[in-house]
Amino acid sequence: MGNATKKVAFITGAGQGIGEAISYRLATDGFHVAVADFNLDTATEVAKALNSKFGDNTAMPIKVDVSDREGVMKAVDEAVAHFGDLHVIVNNAGLGPQTPIETFTYEDYRKVYDVNVGGTYWGIQAAVKSFRKLGHGGKIINASSQAGHVGNPGLAVYGGTKFAIRGITQTAAKDLAPLGITVNAFCPGIVKTPMMMGIAEQTGKEAGKDTEWGLKQFSQNITLGRLSEPSDVAACVSYLAGSDSDYMTGQALIIDGGMVFN
Repeated sequence: MGNATKKVAFITGAGQGIGEAISYRLATDGFHVAVADFNLDTATEVAKALNSKFGDNTAMPIKVDVSDREGVMKAVDEAVAHFGDLHVIVNNAGLGPQTPIETFTYEDYRKVYDVNVGGTYWGIQAAVKSFRKLGHGGKIINASSQAGHVGNPGLAVYGGTKFAIRGITQTAAKDLAPLGITVNAFCPGIVKTPMMMGIAEQTGKEAGKDTEWGLKQFSQNITLGRLSEPSDVAACVSYLAGSDSDYMTGQALIIDGGMVFN
């Protein structure tokens, strides 16, 4: 059982990239963290590192396939059973393959939608179920993207899922407000993560160039002139997870270094 004064956050895709940075940031903010990932090895490494840095029982690793509704429900239950509470869920897990508009397959479409959109739906349902059982409200934070505000070339499927997540965030915010639950999204730009490097490599390869060139195609439109660190995004999530954002709901905050201006 966790110390009752500490808040508890459940984060998906927490074994690498942005999810790992969010785990570190929320642990720094004083949260207990359920480090949930499809890859239990990376989740376990992150949890171990957090426990040695912030004290035993700061974090626990959980294996989860976010496309599996029952699996998500079980994983969140496991975190609540371990820590004794839940206050924040971050539906961060996602896939972002290149999907050429003329050739992507039914399988490509299903896989990305099941993880990105399905994982967000099931995370929301699991959070609401837990918040109700625990008798209090909470915060649901979804991962959209700069690509959920503007269509990006080569990312028809990924972009579609990220636009969908903005819509889901708005609807859930309206539906869940009476329960004291806020729902917001964060929209990163080009972040130095394994997923982004894969996209850049693919883009470069298709043009007969290298990964560096591929990255440039994405980063040339960043006003601040640099790629995002995962910690930049985690800082935005920290705000959404904390009490300073209590009067905000239904929003999709763009943290992209100035690519999309509303």
